[in-house]
Amino acid sequence: MAVLKLENLKKHYGKIQAVNGINLETKEGELLALLGASGSGKTTLMRMVAGLEQPSEGDILIDDVSVVGIPPRHRNVAMVFQSYALYPHMTVKDNITFPLKSRKIPRESWDKRIEWAVSILSISHLLERRPTKLSGGEKQRVALARALVREPELFIFDEPLSALDAQVRNVARAELRDLQKRTGITTLYVTHDQLEALGLGDRVVVMKDGVIRQIGTPAELYDKPADLFVASFIGNPPMNLIDRGDKVLGVRAEHLVLHDKGETPASSITLTLRTEQREYLGSEWLIYGFEANESRGRVVVRLPQDQGEIIKIGEPAKFFAERRHDKYFDKASGSLVE
Repeated sequence: MAVLKLENLKKHYGKIQAVNGINLETKEGELLALLGASGSGKTTLMRMVAGLEQPSEGDILIDDVSVVGIPPRHRNVAMVFQSYALYPHMTVKDNITFPLKSRKIPRESWDKRIEWAVSILSISHLLERRPTKLSGGEKQRVALARALVREPELFIFDEPLSALDAQVRNVARAELRDLQKRTGITTLYVTHDQLEALGLGDRVVVMKDGVIRQIGTPAELYDKPADLFVASFIGNPPMNLIDRGDKVLGVRAEHLVLHDKGETPASSITLTLRTEQREYLGSEWLIYGFEANESRGRVVVRLPQDQGEIIKIGEPAKFFAERRHDKYFDKASGSLVE
């Protein structure tokens, strides 16, 4: 199990700073998710680790050995791409065997490696098929098997599930997580999908404009975002951010409780909202509104199924949240106020 370390890593294209001073260290055997929107620098970072791009400054170390300047084929790093990159004219077995041939692995070890990889992924019945005869989920498993037979020190996944439809993606996500835990291979997982990042990652790195905004477990990012960007980026719906003078109040939709005309707990914040929209989601409702007599800062409330119909469009409704759930951010810096 390898440890990946990035030291003051930078990559610029002329005046464009794609990655700007990243310092990061994985733990042995963890799945570290890189999460960010397009242009955040996560793909450039991944390509530098893989050797497909050379850094402008800084260092990349695997188990304390620098790999800067080492060609991709000489790094013991396996990549699984969004497109899977399978050779259509080869059988599944030949696709899986290809990296063993190209790396000049002794032929006597091929069968054992292939048998191990296909047994883990349950694709032994597909070995004689060609990629054009496979479903999206099957192609993904073949791509994983091809990466596994290399017995890599480090896995890099570049949005490997984005080409799958939603139902298959949910199954594939669980299978991928199980695979990573069974093999124990340190994994860098690049995605723009926060559901994937939070569902798969032991820790998640949130990136924007080439810099890291926060690193933490999924629970840490959700419960204690480091700044306004992370608060507005993590969560569906994202954290409500409400202007309070020189500070911004942050509170999650599920922490706002409908006031039932009883006494409001003394240690709570209270909001009176004018409802603009309701969304029925089966087991719950999302209520959208603005603070009464104000039009700025829309607030979202998540209510149980039996409470949503109580709320009437255009009418005020009162909600409260216990103070243990609120967060305050400095408006000038955007940082969380402890």
